[in-house]
Amino acid sequence: MAKLTIAQALNQALELALAEDPSVVVLGEDVGKDGGVFRITDGLFDKFGPDRVIDTPLAESGIVGTSVGLAMAGMKPVAEIQFFGFIYETMDQIASQAARVRFRSLGRYSAPMVIRAPFGGGVKAPEIHSDSLEALFTHTPGIKVVTPSNPYDAKGLLLSAIDDPDPVLFLEPMRLYRAFRDEVPEEPYRVPLGKASVVREGTDVTLIGWGPSMALVLAAADELVAQYDISPEVIDLRTLTPLDEETIVTSVQKTQRAVVVHEAVRTSGFGGEIASIIQEKAFLYLEAPVLRVTGYDTPYPMTMFEDLWLPDTSQVVTAALSSVRF
Repeated sequence: MAKLTIAQALNQALELALAEDPSVVVLGEDVGKDGGVFRITDGLFDKFGPDRVIDTPLAESGIVGTSVGLAMAGMKPVAEIQFFGFIYETMDQIASQAARVRFRSLGRYSAPMVIRAPFGGGVKAPEIHSDSLEALFTHTPGIKVVTPSNPYDAKGLLLSAIDDPDPVLFLEPMRLYRAFRDEVPEEPYRVPLGKASVVREGTDVTLIGWGPSMALVLAAADELVAQYDISPEVIDLRTLTPLDEETIVTSVQKTQRAVVVHEAVRTSGFGGEIASIIQEKAFLYLEAPVLRVTGYDTPYPMTMFEDLWLPDTSQVVTAALSSVRF
């Protein structure tokens, strides 16, 4: 079995989807001959041609609006937004059009489309390139929000997203694209949407993360075991909407403590929603308050301050120790 990076796994998933289904098209800025800004679509233009892998003008709202029309007409567009911070330009097309097609038409039409976007920081990108805006879309009914953290899930989740009959926002952890390799089957397979992964079983505290934050969570878990003899249970949500509440609640009922980790700003971040669910459904099991490790309530900083702004492993370890010793 080949060991692939997340970038290679995504490329393989797109190639399989294009080969399997003639209604799948890929579109976005530079996705054709150039293979995309992060080379996720590398080689697809040569294999499938300009009618299936389509270079578009630099107009994010137009890319998503065109995808909505294609999807309603029976195609399965996979649109690429070069950086998640550029998603602001598409908010009307996503929230007012794509997310409402099924509801507005009483089920007569749907928009089976995927919007891919690199997200998260850590690569010293310019302003607006590194914003973590997932909460804007978990707050938008009608659209699913998916984010893998490893190559195996990246391939399986993207194929499931392309199969889905409704719009899916697929967020790719930018700094993990080529950070490590993992075994990935060559054949097609699907990882179900809406199902979290218990990456590591433990008994003392539940650490919850998604996308790029999983690198911190896993490193913190290793440190908690090695230096503090604490047994953390680690959950990778993988899908934010629909959220796998059962896995979260079951874990917290066992460990009686929880720490949620994300890069997005703290106020109204998705971590607050998870903390609320735990309070509602596992309150009598809790031995400590649910804690959050997050970014700061400021715009994403310039590159020289990026490492100071992003949550780090030591913050996750400190929060877990605080919870266990409460």
